[in-house]
Amino acid sequence: MPRSLSLLERLGGKKQEQKPSPERQRLPKPEVAPTHHVKEVYTEKQIQQERDAAVEASAFAGRRALTSNNNVMQELKLAVHRRIVDEMTPEEQQVLVRGEEARDQIKNIISVYSNRELSEGTYALSRGERIQLIDDISNELLGLGPLEPLLQNDAITEIMVNGPNQIFVEKKGKLELTDVHFYDNAHLMNIIERILTPLGRRVDESSPLVDARLADGSRVNIIIPPLSLVGPTITIRKFSKKALSIHDLVGFGTLNDDMAMFLDACVKARLNILVSGGTGSGKTTTLNVLSSFIPATDRIVTIEDAAELRLQQTHVVTLESRPANLEGHGAITIRDLVRNALRMRPDRIIVGEVRSGEALDMLQAMNTGHDGSLTTAHANTPRDVLSRLETMVLMAGMELPVRAVRTQVSSAIDLILQQSRIRDGSRKITYITEVQGMEGDTIILQDLYRYVQDRIDEHGKSVGHFESMGLMPNFMDKFQMNGIDLPKSFFANSRGNF
Repeated sequence: MPRSLSLLERLGGKKQEQKPSPERQRLPKPEVAPTHHVKEVYTEKQIQQERDAAVEASAFAGRRALTSNNNVMQELKLAVHRRIVDEMTPEEQQVLVRGEEARDQIKNIISVYSNRELSEGTYALSRGERIQLIDDISNELLGLGPLEPLLQNDAITEIMVNGPNQIFVEKKGKLELTDVHFYDNAHLMNIIERILTPLGRRVDESSPLVDARLADGSRVNIIIPPLSLVGPTITIRKFSKKALSIHDLVGFGTLNDDMAMFLDACVKARLNILVSGGTGSGKTTTLNVLSSFIPATDRIVTIEDAAELRLQQTHVVTLESRPANLEGHGAITIRDLVRNALRMRPDRIIVGEVRSGEALDMLQAMNTGHDGSLTTAHANTPRDVLSRLETMVLMAGMELPVRAVRTQVSSAIDLILQQSRIRDGSRKITYITEVQGMEGDTIILQDLYRYVQDRIDEHGKSVGHFESMGLMPNFMDKFQMNGIDLPKSFFANSRGNF
């Protein structure tokens, strides 16, 4: 049967001579029968302990809790790869083509070839290590290799690959170094190509950075040498398999019930809302939750660099920007999409994030009848985000006086939600701020709600409370126009301990 080189490339392995490595030569050969089959003797307790250890390791994306040398394990995986390529039958190839839907059958096939290699070689693996060996090879065939267990772990919210030998993850807001790694740069690049190929995107020396997404919607940023000096770098922002609701955010302590009711009313009253915050503060999650308040009868157009938003409504048009091709032509920017969206009869425009000149088009849309629009921007405070908006408007290339820009901003934005990532890893909406208008050359802001941190407890957790400032916003007339009934007593000064 001819050898399938494309399959070998998918596995990330390379054809090599069958030479035993120094580690393999130094391994003492186990006492085996003349048939060379590895003989193992287990008590029931030992078998259960190994199973538990394998499951626990798998829960953390589990690998490398092995007694064998990692180099020997990599050598064994490559040997099994080669055997699969060389000996796979046409019937087994048909099973492999079916992909993820035939995962159990593929794992059985891998198990057969692994047992052959183990019986003919000098490897001595425990039962738990054999389970992990089969899982690892299955992930190379069907998923993203070493990253697959990390992606399946719901406790992990972010994955940061700093070259082939260093992978960090974020769990509960804290960064942890894992013991997962790739074979080498070529193996890591093979996984990168597997991420980008279905999306029609590329990364190479002429275009060494790219934004992409996984099939589940997770956001991916990739940067490779020569820009990255540590090797190919991947940052994956995972998203919950279940779309979060406002009740989830209240349960997490991101805001309280009064703030949730107020934001629900603001979205339904078609206020223009800007969510600001730092990296990893939860802006996109909050934007998703705010979008859930939009009535199902509205036509919504979303605009993003890489589609991340998961709207629950039926009438949604999702637009995504496009990078330039190999010749440097054909790029479609966020600004181009915002302009085009104005011709699509949208009731609401949602821009995933404004970073440059598209801020001017977004503000003009908000000022020309497209009320109820939502967007996000990076900033540390509500006042800072207004300064950033001014800068981004000037990046559009228009020679506008500062007062004209500030007038545009103050009339377009009704409400600013400032979100922060607290030291303990939790996310809080620290300010809900109204944009009241201009006074002279200054934009007037008024805080309606804020989060006050009282102390850090003995476990390092932030202890604080949300409080209303007891001020009534100036946009109450918009509530009345849209049939939203919030009693004036709702804005009385109050404190809700959390």
